[in-house]
Amino acid sequence: MDREVILTEDGYHKLKEEIEYLSGEKRREVAERIKEAREFGDISENSEYDDAKNEQAQLEARIQTLEQKLRNARVVDTEHVSTETVSIGNKVKLRNTADKETVEYSIVGSAEADPRNGRLSNESPVGKAVLGRKKGEKVTIPAPRGALEYQIVSIKADDHG
Repeated sequence: MDREVILTEDGYHKLKEEIEYLSGEKRREVAERIKEAREFGDISENSEYDDAKNEQAQLEARIQTLEQKLRNARVVDTEHVSTETVSIGNKVKLRNTADKETVEYSIVGSAEADPRNGRLSNESPVGKAVLGRKKGEKVTIPAPRGALEYQIVSIKADDHG
């Protein structure tokens, strides 16, 4: 059985948009490149043709992967997500108990994770540590240089921002 993909509504719509773009406009672009490359003559020694065919194969594989994700998607309703305990669809603020610095993360399904933009997977070390915990609780997060202790300062519904 395929693994369930957990998405916020925002993530679900972005995934649908990407599939539409790739299977529409992008497919046409690649087909046009193949057609143009064919017109160069002998395709057995035509690197343009080979590149275009490789791009087509990668594109089709990507579309297939995304469609599979969509079929296995469970959409989390972030509008009505509880803020009693941390769950997917929450934005959680944490304070490092040692240096008192605060960080804020959105907890999302792994398909939407984007750590550079503060969107952490429920399967990440931070995600695993905070899921199901309440405001005020302390959590220990394993890190390469030793575990870090954080206190949950706030739990809010993620407004996609």
